[in-house]
Amino acid sequence: MSRRGLLTGGALAAGGALAGGAAIAATRVGRTKPPSATAADTTLAATVGGLVEPFHGARQAGVATEPQAHASFVALTVRAGVDRAALGRMLRLLTDDAARLTQGRPALADTEAELGLLPARLTVTFGFGPGLYRAAGVDDRRPASVSDLPSFRIDRLQPAWSGGDLLLQICADDAISVAHAQRVLIKDSRPFATVRWVQQGFRRSPGVEPGGHTQRNLFGQLDGTANPRPGAPMDTALWVPDGPAWLRDSTTVVVRRISMNMETWDLLGRTDRELAVGRRLDTGAPLTGTAEHDEPDFAATDADGLTVIPDFSHLTRAHVTDDRLKILRRPYNYDGVPTAEGHADSGLIFTSYQADIARQFLPIQRRLADRDLLNEWTTPIGSAVFAIPPGCQPGGWIGEQVLG
Repeated sequence: MSRRGLLTGGALAAGGALAGGAAIAATRVGRTKPPSATAADTTLAATVGGLVEPFHGARQAGVATEPQAHASFVALTVRAGVDRAALGRMLRLLTDDAARLTQGRPALADTEAELGLLPARLTVTFGFGPGLYRAAGVDDRRPASVSDLPSFRIDRLQPAWSGGDLLLQICADDAISVAHAQRVLIKDSRPFATVRWVQQGFRRSPGVEPGGHTQRNLFGQLDGTANPRPGAPMDTALWVPDGPAWLRDSTTVVVRRISMNMETWDLLGRTDRELAVGRRLDTGAPLTGTAEHDEPDFAATDADGLTVIPDFSHLTRAHVTDDRLKILRRPYNYDGVPTAEGHADSGLIFTSYQADIARQFLPIQRRLADRDLLNEWTTPIGSAVFAIPPGCQPGGWIGEQVLG
């Protein structure tokens, strides 16, 4: 019997029996150690491959979670004729896949069960685009700010990287864990949706730097210094605190694919690069400070009377002081195949999480589009927006508050 038949046909008891068999196999495989493995090898595998992020809870994982090394963003388009009931079946199925894989257990009827044993902090985060709400006939439950972004003069958007009805954000500290979860989720979504685009990115691997370091993009800049601080400031910026069940504990995400012109960036000297960014490249400190998190002094002037941090710098244009209006940046680098001439296909999968796109993201983006000097070396080529609905408890499924 197919896995889909088990869940959509309601044969949950049979599914539980199969899951038990898979768990036994997982335990057996997990305890097998190659003869050449050393104690250090085993310890390292346990501290990276065996780490688990919780799946169930009031809020979805993968947003405030410490970013993992590898990510895949998969946007799906709902097939014609798929209605609210069918979307509910799909999300039950995908939730079950995600709940198992994130905990180091193979999905039901997993044809490559061994690949599901090492989650490496795997998270699967579900996002709902405007089209999913329309297909389900629940557009009145779509957060007001989840709609197509206005056009910006710097945009050169391509359909291949834009839009989408359902987002699957898959992150882990191991590329194989991400690839396996991606394949399982796409396979089980086939009767309901088609793949619109896939964007895969990377950050530093575990152990390369101590925890808590701000990641660097491929321009060499620290990227994410201005994120809201963990705790109450981040909660205020990220999560909807109240309202109906389908809105409470939700957030939103903007996914922007930004191409970087590495060839012209290479022509700049270090001083010009730092003036464009407004920060020192080595420490990430504002040009008026010495440490990454020093508060910038935008009024400070140099011996010539010019402001030390230019008005056109990225730091100036993106600066926000009110925690309620900040965004959480969780970006990933991408690096594709160079051209025949050796020109890079590099850039950033920029993801911005916030409680309200219109109130938090758009004012920043408008200022950046207006006169951020970094626009000379970057081009947005993809854009999509999604609501991140609340999480679910054991036995529940992602989207039950929206579609239930």
